[in-house]
Amino acid sequence: MSLVRWVVGGCAALAAPCVLLAEPAAGTSAPVVVAGLAFDRALNGATAAPGSGRDRLVIESGEKTDFFRETDGVTSYGNAPVLLTGIDNTRPFTFTTRVTPDLAQTYDAGALYLWSDEATWLKFAFERDENGRSRIVTVRTRGTSDDNNHDVLAARSAFLRVSSDTRSLGFYYSGDGRTWQLVRVFRNDYPARLWLGLSAQSPLGRGNRAVFSSLRLTGQSVADFRKGE
Repeated sequence: MSLVRWVVGGCAALAAPCVLLAEPAAGTSAPVVVAGLAFDRALNGATAAPGSGRDRLVIESGEKTDFFRETDGVTSYGNAPVLLTGIDNTRPFTFTTRVTPDLAQTYDAGALYLWSDEATWLKFAFERDENGRSRIVTVRTRGTSDDNNHDVLAARSAFLRVSSDTRSLGFYYSGDGRTWQLVRVFRNDYPARLWLGLSAQSPLGRGNRAVFSSLRLTGQSVADFRKGE
């Protein structure tokens, strides 16, 4: 999502509180444990919403919430709730989840993050686009954000996968969790410690709810970075 016009200026101009930390804030309660993963850090007060359980995580965002750093180098948005768990980026890994967001307004999304610091992060989202379609979207931020609209997916849910062999990072999506489509592959030149995050956003809307299920983190990369398998 890009060029949102409801705010002018930097993070301080946001309607909701904005928390941007190089080291994500520790949670104020016990870690949120889902599918054996302990989400023990949070951005913007993120927490598990009602409906969460042992194998299911629900995150709710408030109105006008997003993460994006405009290409003008001045305007930024950073108030979406993100729950995070630590990743050792010196070792291979693959993370997969199914996301089912409420896509009521333009740019509403459920998203997966790889977070380094407030100016260095990756977002992989299932999002409602400008024409009301449900679409795979990626954002790569290094000081400023790029914005990539990918395939339209005519479904309520999408499976998202991110994989690293320590040298390359791959993003993939699937409609059924079995056959994967490549979205992006690029060099993994990120720090040894990363944070894997899950989030909901509603940049123009009145709030959004995203359900994450079928979460799985393994210590291996995909065998084929073109196929995602």
